[in-house]
Amino acid sequence: MAYSLKVNGKTFSAEVDGDTPVLWVLRDVLGLTGTKFGCGVALCGVCTVHVGGEARRSCVSPIAGLGADEVRTIEALGETEVGRALQRAWREIEVVQCGYCQPGQLMSAAALLAANPTPTDADIDAVMSGNLCRCGTYERVRAGIKRAAGFLGSARKPASAAVRR
Repeated sequence: MAYSLKVNGKTFSAEVDGDTPVLWVLRDVLGLTGTKFGCGVALCGVCTVHVGGEARRSCVSPIAGLGADEVRTIEALGETEVGRALQRAWREIEVVQCGYCQPGQLMSAAALLAANPTPTDADIDAVMSGNLCRCGTYERVRAGIKRAAGFLGSARKPASAAVRR
């Protein structure tokens, strides 16, 4: 069956079975290989994308379940203020080690910061607990999210009035 889907602001058509996971449509049909395959059962978070603005595991999300919701992948992360802040933070504190899990880590972090621009450690841990990292970069991921939140907070503060002397 032909499915029309919107991915990263563009409309595509995919001739696949309705139970085909979004992950395989992205990778094999559309050629967007930034979203990775990890476990195939939604336990590791490597395949995380945004569907309708929310983080979703694409390995178990059938294309027939998308409806009209737009899919955003790691390829479009830098198009948002949150995504740019996360990318900057990740670079500055060198979050990445091997990098395989990072697309999923970043997409989960972006959904968190979009919903909660000032997360606590507990907020971060709760949201990020579904993202596994074989290299153990969890502390750096948390620090990266906090740094990105700081960038976003400073960008959203109004300029202070000039001080009169």
